[in-house]
Amino acid sequence: MASKKNFGILFSSMLKKIFGVEESKNYKLPDLKKILVIKQHNQLGDLLACVSIFRAIKNNYPNCKITLLVSPENKDAVLKNKLLDKVIVFDKKELFFPSKFKNLYNLLKEEYDIVLVPTTVSISFTSNLLAGIANAKIKIGPSKLDGVLSNHSYFFTHRIPINWGTHPDSNVAEHVLNILKPFRIDTKDFSSEISYDNNDLAYAKTFVDAILKQDTSKLIGLHVGAGKPPNRWSCKKFCELIELLDKNYKVKFYLTGTNADLEIIEYIDAHTKIKLPRFINKTIPEVAALISISDLFITNDTGVMHVAGATSTPQISIFGPTNPFNWAPIGQNKLFVRKSEFIDENEVIDVFNLCGKFLEK
Repeated sequence: MASKKNFGILFSSMLKKIFGVEESKNYKLPDLKKILVIKQHNQLGDLLACVSIFRAIKNNYPNCKITLLVSPENKDAVLKNKLLDKVIVFDKKELFFPSKFKNLYNLLKEEYDIVLVPTTVSISFTSNLLAGIANAKIKIGPSKLDGVLSNHSYFFTHRIPINWGTHPDSNVAEHVLNILKPFRIDTKDFSSEISYDNNDLAYAKTFVDAILKQDTSKLIGLHVGAGKPPNRWSCKKFCELIELLDKNYKVKFYLTGTNADLEIIEYIDAHTKIKLPRFINKTIPEVAALISISDLFITNDTGVMHVAGATSTPQISIFGPTNPFNWAPIGQNKLFVRKSEFIDENEVIDVFNLCGKFLEK
């Protein structure tokens, strides 16, 4: 254990010598033309929170070009984003292939005015290292998170302390902007955005037409899965909700998900008599397009919740262990329900009553 710790210290010391930069307290920025944002975490909600950063930069520097470095898992969420000018897909596995690493290195070594590493709930050594390698006179990243010092803030010329405790109930889309506030770059528009094109919309409309068939029923989408088990409302309660909605309103339903959700989807399908078409294993823009032409979307606290949050469609998000004031989508027609950290303490009637606020209009 001691030798492993010593190696870590030696490795960090070597990186600091190679890539370490002097800290600056000058927060006056030049006219920004080219910016690199590094957000290669595979958490979709964290990435979509950064839309407020892209918007704030464009508001202050409308002629600048923003390049985003993103993970393969989340690339579909930003490839068509109108606030971005270029997207670099970063796959850690490719670092072991010389040609792939060379391509990445060349992209990082383009001349940027600023390299920025946003931070939400964790500090990423990989993101910080990539910022260290990148070619920019100004490098902005976290010095500490919630009072815990970063061991590799030496990659940054501007080291910003990030603390959720200052405003513990702020939404993540607002919180993530704290890394830019010392530079007076800000926005009051914290809404997310997922861009989709006419092909995505046409595909979604074909799916909807097959469900409604000229029917005037309202269309409700449901996302019944979640990557984290504590964030999954019970299958039984979803079945009860579907039956209750069908009994009280003129509605049709569909389910979204991936192969990872199939066991849950098949259980719900088997335990309700209501027809539940599936929109499975689709791209993020296709899912966003479908939700955008739905009348209501009901979801667990998971990645698709943030996809729905980027649309104007009325939405109900079911929360358990996570603080909804931090993570629930923003908007007048974006509601959430949470009784406690145990998601199944949310009752069917709680969700049903919220549905009525939208379906009775």
